[in-house]
Amino acid sequence: MDDRLSEPHSEDMETFESLIRSEFAPKRTFLNTASSGLLPARTVAALQEAALMRADGRPLDALYGDVETARAAFARLAGVPAGRVAAGSSVAAHTGLVAASLPAGAEVLTAEDDFTSVVNPFHARGDLKVRAVPLERIAESVRPGTALVAVSSAQSADGRIADLPALREAAREHGARTYVDVSQSAGWLPMEADAYDYTVAVGYKWLLGPHGVGFLVVPEDFEELTPILAGWVAGENPWDSCYGPVTELAHSARRFDLPPALFSYAGLRRSLELVEELGVDAIHAHDLALADRFRTGLATLGHEPVPAPGSAIVSVPGLGHRQADLSSAGIEVSNRAGNLRASFHLYNTTADVDRLLDVLSG
Repeated sequence: MDDRLSEPHSEDMETFESLIRSEFAPKRTFLNTASSGLLPARTVAALQEAALMRADGRPLDALYGDVETARAAFARLAGVPAGRVAAGSSVAAHTGLVAASLPAGAEVLTAEDDFTSVVNPFHARGDLKVRAVPLERIAESVRPGTALVAVSSAQSADGRIADLPALREAAREHGARTYVDVSQSAGWLPMEADAYDYTVAVGYKWLLGPHGVGFLVVPEDFEELTPILAGWVAGENPWDSCYGPVTELAHSARRFDLPPALFSYAGLRRSLELVEELGVDAIHAHDLALADRFRTGLATLGHEPVPAPGSAIVSVPGLGHRQADLSSAGIEVSNRAGNLRASFHLYNTTADVDRLLDVLSG
């Protein structure tokens, strides 16, 4: 089997392949994007330039511009106006903001064993009714009195994809809000943030950015969300809001901004630029073709992954102990709860899949 990318050869595919070759040259077989994505060359260059600006004593105004450019790019990928996107640093912080807005005794419905950052802030409140059900039953478990449903679009542990359309309809039927973490799908699975009340993501996985960047999409009627973390950047005129209470909060979701990690946003701006150039649809087709190739190969080896159709993440029960051996062989995957988790993204090739299968077979 050859080392070509898995999509059909065409003019568009040649452009896809040439862009990938110009941006990525990993020294190892990296199949661990679900933990953190590789940085494109253009992103590394932007990070270096940002560091030099700081070292040289140059004004950093341009880096604040990068925050707005990255916000606008994420908004386009999410399918919402930039005015609904708050810039922050982590899912946990955004979840905490939403959790703080709920009245005491409110019921929050979650999926069993979902990622901690999605669920723990609701538990930390201490006065909310947090209920967990199997992912497959989350839509049918919405009931009268459910205030919020919080779930990851793709499960971190095993790649299972939530039935978000069914969840949306159930939530609407019962008047519940929806909170969807797309950290494990944004960048390879098209987003429809406008269909949900809150959508949250970090930028260092499938969006190929540095650590320290996150986004929160808020509803158009965001008045019920209290900006408890608001600092000077949350002011309508930030540089006039540096001292004392903020007298006028931003009229958009920027009122929920956290002070930005400027270097990280400078890098993420370029990463999102690449994702838009390649197109999420093309990335989606590429990633799933590789994941399905791995699933097929696993079957020939007598292994059955966790059922997760349509996911770029493949989790294999009982093989997590092979992670250290695979790393020694130059193949990076994850061990999650005893499962081997491999995740396939745009810089991976059929040769990467075959190498992983070859080592597992040995």
